[in-house]
Amino acid sequence: MTLKTCAPILSTEEMLPFLNKITVFNGLSRPQLEKVCKLLKTVKYEAGEYIYKRGDALNNIYIIQHGEVKMIFEDKGLYLELISFKEGDCFGETSIIGILTHSSNALIVRPAELIVLEPNKLLNIYETDKEIFSLLILNIARETSRRLHQSNEVLIQHMVGKNK
Repeated sequence: MTLKTCAPILSTEEMLPFLNKITVFNGLSRPQLEKVCKLLKTVKYEAGEYIYKRGDALNNIYIIQHGEVKMIFEDKGLYLELISFKEGDCFGETSIIGILTHSSNALIVRPAELIVLEPNKLLNIYETDKEIFSLLILNIARETSRRLHQSNEVLIQHMVGKNK
């Protein structure tokens, strides 16, 4: 797995309409969103590349600008496709917030351009603007809770189907 170089976002004005639709940024005012945008970077991946693998140390929060990423669990011959993320979806945040290694592989399915929020930039937001940091963490917690709820539903349906 090759470490990719991230590039700064060149045009905040062009990026703001996209970021305004991302759930992690809900509730941020335009000036707050502009402040966060200046901390973000972009990175490109080709199909078949891994962003990270299960057990890797935490790295970044990713938002898909273009492309598709699948979360895949692989262990001892077991291969499970967990979820597919597309434009506007965010991932990697649970490892950052929980200070955990990654629990699955992040595989690029279609060439992708990702927006990246590095952990040190999130820490910078914490140190400089508690209001923005609080909104981001609240939004991340909401998104994580939604995913957990969906996962529970899938697990319940699987278990019910097994017991029939």
